[in-house]
Amino acid sequence: MPAAPLPLVIDAGDTAWLLAAAALVLLMVPGLALFYGGMVRSKSVLNMMMMTFSALGVITIVWVVVGYGLAFGDDAGGGLIGVPGRLIGLQALVSGHGGWLHVPVILFACFQGLFAVVTGALVAGSIADRARFGAWVVFIAAWTVLVYAPIAHWVFDSSHPGHAGGWLVNRLHLVDFAGGTAVEVCSGASGLALALVLGRRIGFGVDAMRPHNLTLVMLGAGLLWVGWFGFNAGSALGADQAAADVFTTTLVAGATGAGGWLAVERLRDGHATSLGAASGMVAGLVAITPSCGAVTPLGALVLGLVAGVVCAVAIGLKYRWSYDDSLDVVGVHLVGGLVGTLGIGLLASSAAPAHVSGLLYGGGATQLGRQAVGCLAVLAYAFVVSWVLGTAIDRLMGFRIDEEHEVTGIDLVLHAESAYDLHASSGTRHGALPGSFLPR
Repeated sequence: MPAAPLPLVIDAGDTAWLLAAAALVLLMVPGLALFYGGMVRSKSVLNMMMMTFSALGVITIVWVVVGYGLAFGDDAGGGLIGVPGRLIGLQALVSGHGGWLHVPVILFACFQGLFAVVTGALVAGSIADRARFGAWVVFIAAWTVLVYAPIAHWVFDSSHPGHAGGWLVNRLHLVDFAGGTAVEVCSGASGLALALVLGRRIGFGVDAMRPHNLTLVMLGAGLLWVGWFGFNAGSALGADQAAADVFTTTLVAGATGAGGWLAVERLRDGHATSLGAASGMVAGLVAITPSCGAVTPLGALVLGLVAGVVCAVAIGLKYRWSYDDSLDVVGVHLVGGLVGTLGIGLLASSAAPAHVSGLLYGGGATQLGRQAVGCLAVLAYAFVVSWVLGTAIDRLMGFRIDEEHEVTGIDLVLHAESAYDLHASSGTRHGALPGSFLPR
């Protein structure tokens, strides 16, 4: 009788890095809340931040109960979806059981769950200012099961002994290091579907809908950039050369993305803006997310620059095509994700950790074709299922708030709160300053 295979030895250094990386990805949630919160009008900032934070709570619960099993459970057939089975509630991963990695699998499950959280939170930006909070919570819970988990299975679930994994990564051989398709294209396509279901905001294209607090936007963007190192370099699952290479490409792309966007603004509008710098940085990071392990620092420089330029132009499409993507989830995340994922087929270098060569590095057009198929599959699936799900929720419980409430302010109507108390304090005597009365 053959001896049972020895369990993998947990590497303490790699585990420590993945713990830190997971915490950095978690930091992206408050970063995104500040980023989105500053971009909306003052009457809906709390609602926008609540939608972002609710993704953290709701998606985490769904992920632990069933989402991880659907995404990383044994394949049900065809590489389309996993079978939760013993992974329901992550019970099989407690105390080191179910190990097939050199880091605790339960830590890997948490790390991947935070990817799901960030992806769902990104979708919220497309429907800012006009969505019912309860309907949004129902949507992201169902969306995690029906949209994100299957796509994560396709893209992230690599095969290992006794485990087939998803079709895009294992059969098509799509290269997507940290989620250009599963996170960026998925969130952008889902956001576009929801924006079409809910319709345009009152005054869209007529009234000025400028960000109410650019200080929050810049602060949120900075936190996102810091968190993105955990997002990308953490996906190496080790404290090694690959993580260092990915860290470098992530840094470079964020910088050139900001530069590309600002260059467009300067040439088109005559001035460079803080919002443009923040948006361009995010665009560069979006593009490098799938390609961070496939390109050299020079390739990252090019991809970040291209993404900054292309996304700066793409955000104007919503006015031309009359869809109201409130915070440019489509223009930045969908378009930037496509730039980065397709860019692998052109700029991938065998010297990078993924060891793939793109068209411009002598690899031919095969990988470019694979990347295109992967983008189209994820885009189409996420858009169609999100549109059907959003439409069903809209008909069953109503997804959009009343017109009167939208005009009045969604914070006051839905949450009975205001982000800023601009009224003078009362209760003092003879013009004394608050706090001047001390106990005797």
